[in-house]
Amino acid sequence: MPSVLTDIWIQFGILFAARGAARIIFPTPGTRRLIIDCLFFAALTALLLLNNIPPYSSEDVDPGVTLRLMHGVLKTLWWLAGAMVLANCARVFLILEHKPREGRLLQDLVVAIIYVSAALCVIAYVFSLPVGTIIATSGVFAIVLGLALQSTLNDVFSGIALNLNRLLSVGDWVVLDHDVQGKVVETNWRSTQFLNKTGDLVVVPNSMLAKSRITNLSVPDMSHGASLTVKMQANGQPKAIADTMHQVLLSSSEILRTPSPSVSILGLSRDCVEVELSFRVPTVLSVAKARNEIFDLVYRHTMAAGLPLASDPPGEQQERSAGATNIVRRLVDMAPIFANLSDDEKDALVAAAERLVLKQGAVIAKKDTATTSLMILARGVAIVEEDTEESKIEFARLAPGDLLGERGVLLGGFEVADTKCLTDVVLYQIGKAKIAELLRERPAIAEDLAALLSVRTKAEEAIQHAGRDQTSKNLPDLRMRILRLFHL
Repeated sequence: MPSVLTDIWIQFGILFAARGAARIIFPTPGTRRLIIDCLFFAALTALLLLNNIPPYSSEDVDPGVTLRLMHGVLKTLWWLAGAMVLANCARVFLILEHKPREGRLLQDLVVAIIYVSAALCVIAYVFSLPVGTIIATSGVFAIVLGLALQSTLNDVFSGIALNLNRLLSVGDWVVLDHDVQGKVVETNWRSTQFLNKTGDLVVVPNSMLAKSRITNLSVPDMSHGASLTVKMQANGQPKAIADTMHQVLLSSSEILRTPSPSVSILGLSRDCVEVELSFRVPTVLSVAKARNEIFDLVYRHTMAAGLPLASDPPGEQQERSAGATNIVRRLVDMAPIFANLSDDEKDALVAAAERLVLKQGAVIAKKDTATTSLMILARGVAIVEEDTEESKIEFARLAPGDLLGERGVLLGGFEVADTKCLTDVVLYQIGKAKIAELLRERPAIAEDLAALLSVRTKAEEAIQHAGRDQTSKNLPDLRMRILRLFHL
């Protein structure tokens, strides 16, 4: 008998030593750990069966106290090893699904069921105790405990239901019916945690979340729809207003092109025309930025088209329709590089401006050519893009008030991409000679022009070479190049 016991302990000792070494080599859970656990479980099963120790049945004959104790220990280890394999299978499945955090609660529930089942099997097959009696006795205790923890259990089971239905995932933006909006950062047994737009952590009990109406802004994708309403004076034709609003959406760089944005006329009265602009943005966090840009574009396009807003005072309505000279002056006022000019200097630029009308699809400036005049977009939408063999690179979309040709006029350089008309376009161009005359009178303006060119240059280089560090050290160089070009 001693020799038999010694042989058994040696066999199982070697197996457990190998298992311990594997655990040290692969300390973190994963696919390799699962394979090792499966091999260990298979080897343990084989050794038990070879030594006539069936772990899944009770022993009919009493082998003695020593052997019975040893058999009980080995059977218990077998059931625990099997439970460990099943638990690791659940964890590895969640890792392979790339959602280890979202399934934490469901994983804990499955693992708990596995280990409770293993414990009941140990009671039945190792200690030969009646499981039914134990379950009945523990049921009374569970009822008492459940009544005491009713609120907590409500949160727990609500969390289980939410995870099984997969209504929320970590990273989703959701809106609840009680004005809670934010990104899901964690879901646990009792509550779900959100990070709102102000960066504050909002904790909502799962029982309350289960009763709420949930709007998931991240499903079926991360893009988000938004809209805004504009009221125009009724002295404009509704079709002309709708066409102008289409140009507003076309010139926006913050919204998605697919699905296409739309314009709807919501109402028409004697006083105003109410228009709704609908669009989609990449994420819910982009809504505010897109709305701000579109409001700015609405102002610029309606000003250029002579369409007064419903809230315009009478004097401004007359000013908007005063004629081309007034429109050019307003465009010059909007341009940042002309901000430091006096009124007389701005009037001189307006007087020198020449009107140019181009059709949709026309090329305003071609790549690798130098422009000879500074142009201000008055109406329509233009795009700056470069055609490559693989795709098109879009640098910017131009709306009324934007400048074109400053690189060629101010630096004598070539255009980095083609500038094309997306719609019918009206331009006002100011010749290079007039800019030279202005710089001779006010050389300090070169610094403002250099600042504008520096911003444009960095934006273009950031698109062409994403991730390259850009600085403003080229600002003095641009200023000197402008002064040298105009012999100042």
